[in-house]
Amino acid sequence: MGEVRKLQKKLRQIENLEIKISLTPEERFKISRKAELRSRLAELQLQLSGPQQTLGIVGDGKKEKMKRQVEDAPEALPSQTPPASKILKGQEESEAQAAAVPDAMQRKTEGGAKIGRLRESIEPAKESDQCRDVSGGSLARTDSDKEQQLRQEDAEFTSLKASWEKAKFRLRLLEGHSDIVTCVVAVDNLVVTGSRDTTVKVWHVPTATEHKNLGGHTGGVTCLSAPPPECCKRLARSLSLSDKERFILSGSADCYVKIWALSIGQCVKSIYTFNAVTALCFVPEEDGYIVTGSDGGKVQAWSWHTFENCQSINAHQEAVTSIQSQGPLVFSGSAEGGVSVWENRCSDRDPLRLLHHWSGQVTGCGGGPGGRLTISPRGDRVLLAYGRAWLKILHWRTGAMSRLTNHSSITGVTDCVHQTAGLLIGSCYDLANGESTLNLFSLPQCRYLASLTWPGAPRMLCFAAWTTGSGDHRWVTGGHDLIVWEQLPISGKQRGDVTAKRDSRLDSLLESEGDTEDDEETDDYEDDDDKYEGKDGRTDNAEDGGSGSWLRCILQ
Repeated sequence: MGEVRKLQKKLRQIENLEIKISLTPEERFKISRKAELRSRLAELQLQLSGPQQTLGIVGDGKKEKMKRQVEDAPEALPSQTPPASKILKGQEESEAQAAAVPDAMQRKTEGGAKIGRLRESIEPAKESDQCRDVSGGSLARTDSDKEQQLRQEDAEFTSLKASWEKAKFRLRLLEGHSDIVTCVVAVDNLVVTGSRDTTVKVWHVPTATEHKNLGGHTGGVTCLSAPPPECCKRLARSLSLSDKERFILSGSADCYVKIWALSIGQCVKSIYTFNAVTALCFVPEEDGYIVTGSDGGKVQAWSWHTFENCQSINAHQEAVTSIQSQGPLVFSGSAEGGVSVWENRCSDRDPLRLLHHWSGQVTGCGGGPGGRLTISPRGDRVLLAYGRAWLKILHWRTGAMSRLTNHSSITGVTDCVHQTAGLLIGSCYDLANGESTLNLFSLPQCRYLASLTWPGAPRMLCFAAWTTGSGDHRWVTGGHDLIVWEQLPISGKQRGDVTAKRDSRLDSLLESEGDTEDDEETDDYEDDDDKYEGKDGRTDNAEDGGSGSWLRCILQ
């Protein structure tokens, strides 16, 4: 078992090493041994297979914990983002509401008994007090309504699951980048991508062709953001461009944020940030702000009106790997697993005020140097993808954690998470065999629907989604390959390129996070006796002396 887990760790390191911006000869040698290590891992797992095999299953050795549904599970994610006034309500009210949510399954099994007891207590009251009869009847009807609502939700979920099990997609490969695609956004019928090859490219989705090549960065492009049309209009007028002009923001390891006009394919503004830009987002409140994160953990705010720096904060201990906005709130996540929540006060100076900060010890997402945390906020919850087999859910007001299994094996890697049109989508890559999938969950319940894959599917590092006028899904995934997903009618005769399947081990595994010991068991251990020697006689341990640098997934 010890050798299996050491092999799993080495494969995880190699996969992260492959997406570095540059490689040394020693690192290239490590990568060349991936097939050898996978073959050895497969042999060991075959030897261990049999009636007693449990190795490699998430939560191995803790079946009871993984099988049970937690009675006090956190409330489901809200289906819609609440307005700013509701998001910023008092913390006590939010905590009280979270504590009051009962377990849905328990209500379903016990609801009938509750109604019976209520009716028994109400019958005597009919003879003595008509008011009590009315009150009791109201309570009984309330429980009955809840039962009916639960049955309706189950029926809707069953129907939704059945439709996704039959889902068909056509895949189209977009070719043009010469290196890994690190970020992608969708604007109207265009897709914009950034790559380690230092370019930003614009693609026309209907024809799957390259529309424009935006060159100007001297370092790998790490992040993109698309301001909304109303904010683009103000900038377009100041530049004497059409009111319909759309702009894209790109951040790079060269320390620049560039603003591109899509129709003319030119950079109209460059902002030097003094730090490698590893994350950014646009905040449309008031006149608008650009919020950036750096490789040193700094969060900075820039005015959309003047493009001047409004604020610089040493917010995190390591690289900021993800920044997202939701109304007046800004969320930042970092490599050490920390998550910060900021309120935008819309002022000319220091617009961001820290509301909460939850460290990696709280989130359980600490991956060591070079970790990569991706966040997706929704209401008072933040979904976290952090390179493990789970999706974490942080209640950002209270720090309460829960987790959702995104892969049945500890060799699974979750690279990105996205929410669109009632769906929670998480990418997953299996280090042991190289298989890649997109897992779909319903919102707001986070119940598993299906997994989509195809032979030879590449690792998916970034994701964008939108829906057509007819309600069909269009997705774009980036990584080693850039692929457009076009949903096809289920009843149509055209065959899809994607296989929809279900893994029953992902069902009903949303559980509260009393501790994170399972996370620590995956591969965080000392590699002190398993010294794989290379052809030159050096051990992998000797090369690992600088593991912090060669594990780094962000662009340096």
